[in-house]
Amino acid sequence: MNYLHFCILLLSALSFSTQLRITHSFESVTIYDLLKAYNLPRGLFPKGVKDFSFDDSGSFQVYLDQPCNSMYENELHYDRNISGVLSLGQIDQLSGISAKDLFLWFQVKEIRVDIPSSGLIYFDVGVVSKQFSLSSFETPKECLAVQFSDSRVIVQQPPAAKSSKANFGYQLRHKDLARAVF
Repeated sequence: MNYLHFCILLLSALSFSTQLRITHSFESVTIYDLLKAYNLPRGLFPKGVKDFSFDDSGSFQVYLDQPCNSMYENELHYDRNISGVLSLGQIDQLSGISAKDLFLWFQVKEIRVDIPSSGLIYFDVGVVSKQFSLSSFETPKECLAVQFSDSRVIVQQPPAAKSSKANFGYQLRHKDLARAVF
């Protein structure tokens, strides 16, 4: 029984000293270092991060001087404030990043690296998940400041689809003849 108590005490002491060391050196840690510690590529956020905050639950806030766009395999838009929840190999509950595909902008909801050796990273936009080369995000990229305009449309996940009956109606024409109306 003494051996078990000793092991528990030793593990507690190691855990406390690790937490103390992380807390003490947190001021010198960058958001890029934090991404790397969570098995995510350092280049997920652009150069020029002004400040960031991070708590024990994994919630974070990243602050940029201004909204900007950066080019990877696709163009990404970064809002001035970006937030989410970090866990190993994943950012969930993400807000503040949009990805352009063809001519449409999609809000990125989640970013994940399932298997680092696969060389792939996934961006979930709610309705689909798009994969990119992990190497594209190895280093932070330059980000060009952008002004918002009405022509920039961000597509959000549509509400739950209604049943086909709700979108499909009938219109009576002449006596009992019916035709479909869309």
